[in-house]
Amino acid sequence: MRYPVKLKQTDEGYAVWCPYLPGCSSQGETEAEALENIKDVIESYLEYMEELNSDGELRKS
Repeated sequence: MRYPVKLKQTDEGYAVWCPYLPGCSSQGETEAEALENIKDVIESYLEYMEELNSDGELRKS
């Protein structure tokens, strides 16, 4: 699955984040580095969320 990301040039390089995944952000000195970094962050984020969801008991609130 692909997720859209936002990219912004900063004084230090590039900031990148995924608006649909809270807290999922990264940076890089170049645009390419920032985009490669966010791919790794998204993958780790999704793995972590899958782990959390598989370990817990599902309850209705």
